[in-house]
Amino acid sequence: MLRSSQINTINLLLLPWLLFISISIGAANFNWGNLFTNGDSLSLLLYSRLPRTLAIILTGATLAVAGMVLQIVLHNRFLEPNMVGATQSAALGVLLISICYPQASQLTKMSCASVAALLGMTLFIILFRRLPPQRHIMIPLIGIIYGSIIEAVVNFIGIETNTMQLLAVWFAGDFSAVLAGRYELLWLTATMAIVMYILADRLTIAGLGRNISVSLGISYAQMMWIALFTVAMITAIVVVTVGQIPFIGLVVPNIVSRLAGDRLRQNLPSVALLGANALLVCDIIGRTIDPPYEVPVSMIFGIVGTIIFLYLLFKRPPIHAA
Repeated sequence: MLRSSQINTINLLLLPWLLFISISIGAANFNWGNLFTNGDSLSLLLYSRLPRTLAIILTGATLAVAGMVLQIVLHNRFLEPNMVGATQSAALGVLLISICYPQASQLTKMSCASVAALLGMTLFIILFRRLPPQRHIMIPLIGIIYGSIIEAVVNFIGIETNTMQLLAVWFAGDFSAVLAGRYELLWLTATMAIVMYILADRLTIAGLGRNISVSLGISYAQMMWIALFTVAMITAIVVVTVGQIPFIGLVVPNIVSRLAGDRLRQNLPSVALLGANALLVCDIIGRTIDPPYEVPVSMIFGIVGTIIFLYLLFKRPPIHAA
């Protein structure tokens, strides 16, 4: 078993190389040697390549953190925002505000998406609480069905209102349209991740159940609402800015937990770094498969994440739902 510090060291060594590669490749010609002698190269770096790379890092890191927090507080290793209806509900919120108020700002869309994601997760938890303890292993299956129902409602509204092109953007995560001025909301997700790190010990206690939380002087309901609100905010901002990126919140926390054990405070930096690096690698692959065209990063990570998770699932000893 590796220590969290060792995982952090490996990821910190990889991150600068991945940053360099991510900034260097793309459809437009970019040359590091002409950076300060050619205004076009500097403009390309500041307005396109650097914002895109920062957006990838923020998205990968914060979605991975959101997934781990969700798994801890709901006490199940097979959950992520996409499996509790958060992503689909956020897309529903954005769609409704876009139909009712087309001139809405990104901040307004983000706020509506956050409220919708929070309501969607709250309804899922109500369903989750009604299950008998011996049936909690079915939670991921119920989450997948629940998310599919919400997504079907979203698609129905999209067909009826002729807005399917908008849905294609929100359900297919892609960083090709990220430019300076169009990704800055993602910095709010970093703030949410820091809040989760500060409250890590309290969230861990809340994940042990209401009785243990109360006996240790922790407000169980307060911690649950903070966790859900934070996950909803992160999910909504990502959906509004770059679209849906599946499996990060599922695969990355399970990899770190398998390597370093179940310690939320110690593991959160490792989860964030691994999530950022993993998404950078997938985006680089998507840009180099068929240049100058790009394969959406959500598709690449969906394939890679599925393979990795199945490997972890079936390798002995297998990952068990908590």
